[in-house]
Amino acid sequence: MMNKRKIYFFTALALTLGSLLLLVTGSSILTTALDSTNSVPLGTFITWIGLFSLPMTLFLGAREMRKPSRRIYKILSVILKTITVLAILWVPISYLLAGNISFTFTEKEEFQGGQEAMRLFWRFTYGIVIGTIGTLLAYWISLIVKKK
Repeated sequence: MMNKRKIYFFTALALTLGSLLLLVTGSSILTTALDSTNSVPLGTFITWIGLFSLPMTLFLGAREMRKPSRRIYKILSVILKTITVLAILWVPISYLLAGNISFTFTEKEEFQGGQEAMRLFWRFTYGIVIGTIGTLLAYWISLIVKKK
């Protein structure tokens, strides 16, 4: 029988892969409106779930991220926890940048909803993904170095 952590791990992994599949294929479900004014797309929340479940998959899948035994793992664990908090805050921060929940940006001069805010939005979004993948790679490298 699987323990709770393994169930949470496989759930987070399935959510990550499911979100990734929908985003990569550009599924029409992403543009499904959740309100009568068509201003809240389902894709916002699917992306949010994917961005949160990605670092959680690593956290739940690697014991050293939960209970670090060496200095390098303590550093990687703090980085991963920070990334997870940023993933939780993705919707509120993105809303502040875009000024709308569909995270659309225009050519306007003011910051909110403009081009500079859009650049920050994409850096922030990709930073969560790249940060998690970078943490995973650093963890793998530390395992290889540890064995030598």
